[in-house]
Amino acid sequence: MIRTLKFQWPAIAWALLVLILCDIPMSDVPGHNRFFEGFDKMVHLGFFFVLTVFLFYGKIKQQNSFEYRFYTIVKIVLINVLIGGGIELLQWKVFTYRSAEWWDFFADMLGMCMGVFSYLLLHRKAYIFKK
Repeated sequence: MIRTLKFQWPAIAWALLVLILCDIPMSDVPGHNRFFEGFDKMVHLGFFFVLTVFLFYGKIKQQNSFEYRFYTIVKIVLINVLIGGGIELLQWKVFTYRSAEWWDFFADMLGMCMGVFSYLLLHRKAYIFKK
């Protein structure tokens, strides 16, 4: 367990940063009204894309290879679902000055899917060239 967490510190730090940034009042952020409508969804997408990449990066470093198992992808998807759903639940019940939206959760999951797809695409390329 400790060995696994040793390689996941970038993902853990990023998840904590995402949690903090998603739960602070937007009125405390200077210039938050200057962005276009839907910018919030792009931010969620980017947050979870980077989180997924960090989770895969930690797994690659831990096993010291690009090989992956279906079970690893399922674990990373579940971690993203729990974090994304947890943030929306916190916004709904605890941080009521923020709005919990299904579209935010959808953007989280879309970012996660983009990260998984990128990993699979890059892994396939690395695996083909390795042979």
